[in-house]
Amino acid sequence: MSGSTFGNRFTVTTWGESHGKALGAVVDGCPAGLPLCEEDIQRLLDRRKPGRSRFATARKEGDEIEILSGVFEGRTTGTPISMMIRNTDQRSGDYGNIAYSYRPGHADYTFDQKYGFRDYRGGGRSSARETAARVAAGAIAEKILETLGIRFCAYTRSIGPVSMETFCPEEILRNSFYMPDKEAAERAGAYLENCMKHQDSAGGVIECRITGVPAGLGEPVFRKLDALLAQAVMSVGAVKAVEIGDGAAVAGMKGSEDNDGFSSENGKITKTSNHAGGIMGGISDGSEILVRASVKPTPSISRPQNTVTSSGEPISLEIHGRHDPVVVPRAVVVVEAMCALVLTDALFLNMTSRMDGIVEFYKKREGSET
Repeated sequence: MSGSTFGNRFTVTTWGESHGKALGAVVDGCPAGLPLCEEDIQRLLDRRKPGRSRFATARKEGDEIEILSGVFEGRTTGTPISMMIRNTDQRSGDYGNIAYSYRPGHADYTFDQKYGFRDYRGGGRSSARETAARVAAGAIAEKILETLGIRFCAYTRSIGPVSMETFCPEEILRNSFYMPDKEAAERAGAYLENCMKHQDSAGGVIECRITGVPAGLGEPVFRKLDALLAQAVMSVGAVKAVEIGDGAAVAGMKGSEDNDGFSSENGKITKTSNHAGGIMGGISDGSEILVRASVKPTPSISRPQNTVTSSGEPISLEIHGRHDPVVVPRAVVVVEAMCALVLTDALFLNMTSRMDGIVEFYKKREGSET
């Protein structure tokens, strides 16, 4: 299987299946000397792991990270960093009834058509559990970005028809939905209770705000920063649309409304608005980057659904087992991690974009060695 590696200079390869012995990631291109320990990675993984509320799957996985290589005496060595998360609470028997049938809304049919074989236990490689490895890799990227003053604020903007009306960053970690609006979180809970009562699920919207990103990241043609962010976030299984800045709303705006003006104060050029979401012409402009992801409802529902077996026989299928009635809250940190991977890779690629920067770097290095 190809397509399990992401990035150019800062690369990540994820491996493993939902019901295999373990899953993990190999990160290559991380500079030597970065302070890194398992606690740095565990902090992000804990925001994603299952079983944290009644609105998440009851699967009890500790998601404990093990660093196998690339770190010595608390610092990265510059060699590949291999990490592993062991699976400890699989119930493969829950999936016996879908071994020869295709679940609506899942990758069962398409996976079968591509490979002629599939691991039906929780979706195997197509399972959302694979995102745990992405978060582990994203934690390393965030650690690099933190040293440059780049910060992330990711949260749930909406669940179903319930949207946040106020923005209080301190509230994000106080409720199980990671919403920056306490009252909206309470309404979202009531909405999900009703969905669960009717054996149904819900989708929602995730936003990620990124500050401190310098101007100049990204390329003007095929490696536009917004295109790379869209690709990365769209690679998360449940995401069906990605917006940057005003996103789809620009289709109904006039140029005089959408254009971001510029001003200069004390020799520093800044924007007067940020409809572009921090990226213009595919290149970061130094203002806050805003990424928005639309997440579909969890396809695993116990309500009867019409489908067929692998031989084409029509059946009615009820999906039982342990499933999230909404994946949005647990996907918040996944979106954040993918954005961190993109920005770290873009920073490293940007190191060779200007000749004066290369000359300055090597002259400084030469001076320090003499």
